[in-house]
Amino acid sequence: MPWKNQSGGSGGGGPWGGNGGGRGPWGAGGGGNGGGGRRPGGFGGGRGGQPPNFEDMLRRGQDGVRRVMPGGVGTPKGIALIALLVVAIWMATGFYRVDPKEAGVELVFGEVVHVSAQGLHWNWPSPIGETEKPKITEISKTNVGFIQLGESRRTEEQESLMLTGDENIVDIKVVVHWRIDARPVTRTVDGAEITSQPGIRNYLFNIRNPEKTLKDATESAIREIVGKTPFEEIRTEGRLKIEGDAKLLIQGILNEYGAGIEVVRVQLLGADPPDKVLDAFRDVQAARADRDKMINEATAYQKRILERANGRADQITRAAEAFKQERIQIAQGETSRFLALLREYEASKDITRKRIYISTMQNILKSMEKIIVDQNGDQGVVPYLPLDELMKQRGTPRNEDGEATPGTGATVGRPEADASRSQ
Repeated sequence: MPWKNQSGGSGGGGPWGGNGGGRGPWGAGGGGNGGGGRRPGGFGGGRGGQPPNFEDMLRRGQDGVRRVMPGGVGTPKGIALIALLVVAIWMATGFYRVDPKEAGVELVFGEVVHVSAQGLHWNWPSPIGETEKPKITEISKTNVGFIQLGESRRTEEQESLMLTGDENIVDIKVVVHWRIDARPVTRTVDGAEITSQPGIRNYLFNIRNPEKTLKDATESAIREIVGKTPFEEIRTEGRLKIEGDAKLLIQGILNEYGAGIEVVRVQLLGADPPDKVLDAFRDVQAARADRDKMINEATAYQKRILERANGRADQITRAAEAFKQERIQIAQGETSRFLALLREYEASKDITRKRIYISTMQNILKSMEKIIVDQNGDQGVVPYLPLDELMKQRGTPRNEDGEATPGTGATVGRPEADASRSQ
């Protein structure tokens, strides 16, 4: 847009329209510090609210440099001053702040020289120095056997499928809770005790990928423990033992590697059969439940039978003991009677023999059926008795010769018996 007057005369306006007198774009005087008051930036005399005059600011800055370096920036003094200013700015970039959850690891030419705690510290800036600030109090998690996708999980079968001690396959999911090993270690050097935190240094510089190393160590340790443990023990009462053993084994592996990781906890999330054999596993579980039920029923039946048999055995034992005592007492009584009879026999043999005979015959004949034939009858007539028919009617057992068996049945009186009775 053309100016009204480009001649620059006293009566001409500037590019914003002129009122004469060389006024600037905000209505201030155009020359020096006079005529229009200070400008908003503090460099000129303008009214309040006016923007600064950048040309005036630049000119004043150049005037300040000329006063410090009369010969200009190209002189040795100017170059030294600029270099000093650059060095000061570079050194100021070495300040850093360590948060409460962090540790400051200072490196100089790639070597760890100091580990600082919470607060404001200084270290050589790059490229001479560098500062790492790992979070030493933060608990991290590493998943083995699955990948966490928000609220869902995706199984990693190459990691989760393991062989148990009884040659079954189990799908295991493990979470390892860990943090950087910031525990202080005290060592003696030339008689002086020096405390350091080697775990932080090892975590940062000793292992290229500490988390990958932790995951591999966890998988190796879990496979070793599961390979020695039966399937049912893994799924039931053996979980806590597996977690404790795994923590110790993983920590030992990491210490051998110098990983600088402290294992806080090993959590066994799941130990289940693989999805592909889940139906078969349920059938096996049902069969085992039926087996256990039958074993329990058989055990209960065994207990009942044993209790009954033991009771019967005790009863028989007590009866046998009573019979034993009875027979002993009878035998002792008979022995006593025999000894008494022996003494009487030795005193008078004939009388004792006769008495024994009579007593014996009395005991035998008193329980038998008897047929008595009187021999004082007709001597010319021989009576006939159908003894065979009588014996058959009375059911008397007979021997092979047709004679009656002694002890039961009819008995024919003998002359000796009759004679004894007549006496």
